[in-house]
Amino acid sequence: MVSLTATQRATQIQLCTAGLSAEDSARVLDALAFVEPLYADNVITTGQSTLDFSQGVTSILALLDTDVETRIAGLLFELPLLDASYADTIEQRFGKEISDLVGGIRQLMRLHGFTFGLPQEVMRGKNAAQQAASQVETLRKMLLAMATDMRVVLVRLASRVTALRYFSEHKIENERTSQYARETLDLYAPLANRLGIWQLKWELEDLSFRFIDPVTYKRIAKMLEERRIEREGFVDAAITRLRSELAAADIKAEVSGRPKHIYSIWNKMQGKELDFSELYDVRAFRVIVDDVKTCYTVLGIVHNIWVPIPKEFDDYISRPKQNGYQSLHTVVLADDDRALEVQIRTNEMHHFAEYGVAAHWRYKEAGGSNFSAQKYDEKIAWLRQLLAWKSEVVDAVVEHEDSRREWLEKLKQATLNDHIYVLTPQARVIELPSGATPIDFAYYLHTDVGHRCRGARVDGSMVPLNTPLKNGQTVEIITAKNAPGAAGPGPSRDWLTPGYAASARTRSKVRAWFNAIEQQETLASGRSLLDKTLQREGKTAVNLEELARKLEFAKLEDLLLAIGKDEFSLRHVEQALHDDPGAKSAEHGSELEEAAITRKSRASSVAHGGRSGVLVVGTDGLMTQLAKCCKPAPPDPVVGFITRGKGVSIHRENCKNFAEMRIKAPERVIQTTWGAPEAETVYPVDIFVLASDRQGLLRDISEVFLREKINVIGVSTQSAKAHARMAFTAEIASTAQLQKALTVIREVKGVLEAKRQ
Repeated sequence: MVSLTATQRATQIQLCTAGLSAEDSARVLDALAFVEPLYADNVITTGQSTLDFSQGVTSILALLDTDVETRIAGLLFELPLLDASYADTIEQRFGKEISDLVGGIRQLMRLHGFTFGLPQEVMRGKNAAQQAASQVETLRKMLLAMATDMRVVLVRLASRVTALRYFSEHKIENERTSQYARETLDLYAPLANRLGIWQLKWELEDLSFRFIDPVTYKRIAKMLEERRIEREGFVDAAITRLRSELAAADIKAEVSGRPKHIYSIWNKMQGKELDFSELYDVRAFRVIVDDVKTCYTVLGIVHNIWVPIPKEFDDYISRPKQNGYQSLHTVVLADDDRALEVQIRTNEMHHFAEYGVAAHWRYKEAGGSNFSAQKYDEKIAWLRQLLAWKSEVVDAVVEHEDSRREWLEKLKQATLNDHIYVLTPQARVIELPSGATPIDFAYYLHTDVGHRCRGARVDGSMVPLNTPLKNGQTVEIITAKNAPGAAGPGPSRDWLTPGYAASARTRSKVRAWFNAIEQQETLASGRSLLDKTLQREGKTAVNLEELARKLEFAKLEDLLLAIGKDEFSLRHVEQALHDDPGAKSAEHGSELEEAAITRKSRASSVAHGGRSGVLVVGTDGLMTQLAKCCKPAPPDPVVGFITRGKGVSIHRENCKNFAEMRIKAPERVIQTTWGAPEAETVYPVDIFVLASDRQGLLRDISEVFLREKINVIGVSTQSAKAHARMAFTAEIASTAQLQKALTVIREVKGVLEAKRQ
């Protein structure tokens, strides 16, 4: 561990309070006095002294002109890593705003533990493009979800610069520094660029490039140094000449040389296939004036002194970059016919170019009633910046065109409000629907984890299972030790009630569990009833699979389910065991009886082309069809649903299927009513009859249909436990005709219930 000298520390303390009032400076110094004994003899994961690291971060935040709360958070955010109990101490001593900032910073710092090792971990199963995209997508989600306060991200960027500076100053070069550098180039430098914080962007890039490609870095640095005297002499002469021309035109301006950034020089050499001597911005200077009009006046003077290169002119004032950057860029040929780059901007543009979005993120500058509105607008602008940044980074790291398109499409479809992002205890990012609970989280991890879920901790505290989760929280599921089963642990039926699960996927898995349990119970009941029948008939040695096929079931399980649900009479099993011809004759007699009461559908039936008489309100000529699920007939209250390619489907208003469709696609619901149908038009309806089973029952009911002149086109009967269940499909002219028939059927001997389905 290498620590700062007393002089260096005093200088850094001055940097930490730069630009603050005496009162705010005192608050920063108080925070520093608080952490000094706590950080003593402690180091962070990079090996740097914790105290030196936190002061380095805060001095960078001061350079960005951040507020006092951000700087104090920069000093304090390593405390919870030493001891979790310091989180409460921070809020008690420094207030909730700083405590929230520290919490957000810690979440982003913890995320590094996941993203840092991801490429190596995924290497076994994914290609390089997928690895990079996964890493970028993970961090993007967390930033979008958690960093609604941009100050959190400023601290994260400052901490990364501090770590890389430490590696560089102490010449620490190993695999870990290379990983830090690669992660910085892929994630943090593009983020700093998106926010327009070029001071940090250039430094992040140059420091990272130094560790990723030290040979090239040193070669370019050497070339810059070798030509420094010649370059500076040329630029100084050009600046002197321009200052003279500006003074003659009575223009007040600040003219200075531009800093050289090694990574940018290397990028241009690679991208444009240029030699070092051919780069324009190696010889460059910048002009800063008071207003936009003067910018264009200076541009005219520059082009009058030197010959401009037309293709190398960019007007970022009238057409700013996506991140808000504004400036005039021009390249001219100097007297020695070598290129010279000139940038022209206002003081305000220059301030934004140095500090980016951070320059406008000063919470305490807003006052009075407009404070909340301004804060909200700033957050919206900030989120838009991040949304644009995600595409830039994915473009950079996903090189394969197909993969790039796939990821971009996925990212474009992402929204800010319909999902939340939470963490596992291992810092894995989980995406859940908004309003999700620990139960949704458990089933996302694994169906078995969901079934065995017995409790949950959120950020270390036990919470009810119906607690809505929030962005950035860490969730831990407490599970039962034994595997779930019919007699063991499993989900609760309460989980299907509103408030317990926001995800349809979760509810589906819970329902599937109970359906499986009920099916097992039904199978067990069917097996028990079948075994008793076999014992009673003395046929315990019979092949059950063959018996099931003889009874026209595809497999034994289907037979057991039918018996367990009382949908299949054991009398048929007895007949099959003894192969009773009389039983077969009786069975065929029943089939003949059914055939006797059924007839072909009438030509005037709407089921076979007859006009339904349904009118779509406000529209003529639309194709309509009566829904088969509820079979409406006049004068039932009806409503229409616009289908895809089949016109308007007409449902009864109380149809359960329609109720579900209305929720999913309310825009496709259309008002309908009954018009005047053609003469003799009939409508198919389903009728259910429950009665005590007896000989001649079906005949008596069929006589009612005949007397009421109702055509029956389908009939199905089942007999179990001395009860007959009958389903008829009949064609009626109106529901009044149907109601009269049902009243008469209810008077038939043995009929317990008769109703329209």
